[in-house]
Amino acid sequence: MSLNLVIPPGVNALMKTYYLKTRQFLPISLSHAWGFFSSPRNLALITPKRLNFEILSISGGEKMFKGQVIQYKITVLPLVRMFWETEITEVREPVFFSDTQRKGPYARWVHKHTFTEVEGGVEMMDELEYAIPVGLLGRLAHFLFVGREVKSIFDYRFSVLEKHFNKKN
Repeated sequence: MSLNLVIPPGVNALMKTYYLKTRQFLPISLSHAWGFFSSPRNLALITPKRLNFEILSISGGEKMFKGQVIQYKITVLPLVRMFWETEITEVREPVFFSDTQRKGPYARWVHKHTFTEVEGGVEMMDELEYAIPVGLLGRLAHFLFVGREVKSIFDYRFSVLEKHFNKKN
């Protein structure tokens, strides 16, 4: 008996997919949450300063829609700036939206943002699926620094959102 392993074109058998899932309670209305998170301009507010996040363009204006493309630059390593392009691939206002990397540092990046109305506010959930290119070297990079960097970005977001939405007015 012979076994034939078929790997689809464009898929690297050595490339591992990683997952990150976060939840956060925010004491705001569902419409307030949607208004804030569906605006690409607010990405800069919740991204660590060290990444030097810079929006280059937003297709179709400021209101989010399926097919919208956002282009920006980030600093991935000291002195290394990269172009990154994401597309909004799903939108169900005001419950969730997903964005997918079209061009950038990852072999795969799919980020789903979900908002659920709960007593006293909104539970926000981020689900991220990502992969790093270059096979075993990518796995090593993930182990050494990429995994910690991705987690630290979401930890930073959590902290900034906690401060931003829990201000005493």
